[in-house]
Amino acid sequence: MKKILDSLLYLLYPELCLVCGNSLVEGETVICGYCENNLPRTRFHDDSDNLVSQLFWGRVNLKAATSFLFFRRKGVVQQLMHQFKYKGEREVGRYLGKIFAQELVVSENYSDVDCIVPVPLHPDKQKKRGYNQSEEIARGMSEVFQIPCKNNLIQRAVYTSSQTKKSRFNRWENVSSVFVVPEPEAINYKNILIVDDVVTTGATLEACAQKLLQSTNSQVSIATLAVAYN
Repeated sequence: MKKILDSLLYLLYPELCLVCGNSLVEGETVICGYCENNLPRTRFHDDSDNLVSQLFWGRVNLKAATSFLFFRRKGVVQQLMHQFKYKGEREVGRYLGKIFAQELVVSENYSDVDCIVPVPLHPDKQKKRGYNQSEEIARGMSEVFQIPCKNNLIQRAVYTSSQTKKSRFNRWENVSSVFVVPEPEAINYKNILIVDDVVTTGATLEACAQKLLQSTNSQVSIATLAVAYN
């Protein structure tokens, strides 16, 4: 009976691919197989000198850094990120996080990660949005890695203004002292993977990584769902 009801519901309200708008078939979620296969992957995870790593050279001592997808203006990734961040489509983050993690978990640069830490939102901003987009990505990745997602190990203590229209220096100035690590002993001597949605200048991730490295005897890597790319 449940299968019949599910089939009727699907006929009345079919699930659609968030990219092309076509109906999803059995086994597909969020986006169809064709659109998933054509996502603009960076394949940076096995290249230590990739574009994302270079953002942090001379700024913070990272073990590794990577992004899953290229984010281009008016491109498919921007379309997905808009649905994810502003339209309440939380499943986009978890779904893409899982696909991303399937690549990272077999990479020698990331296979020995101990815990995943999403970049935190200030509680007021998270309450307004309803969820932390970085945490949704991290939770998807956590399922594949089979390691914990630690969403309280680093906290944002200061509510900062939007980074969107700021210069690289102003972005850094905006976030350089807003993070705190309340219990550094909980991640001492760990291999930590910081997760965020999109990296542009890297200021927020740099501030996050610096705080973790100052507070613990740990290694820190960075993985973002996308990297801004012209």
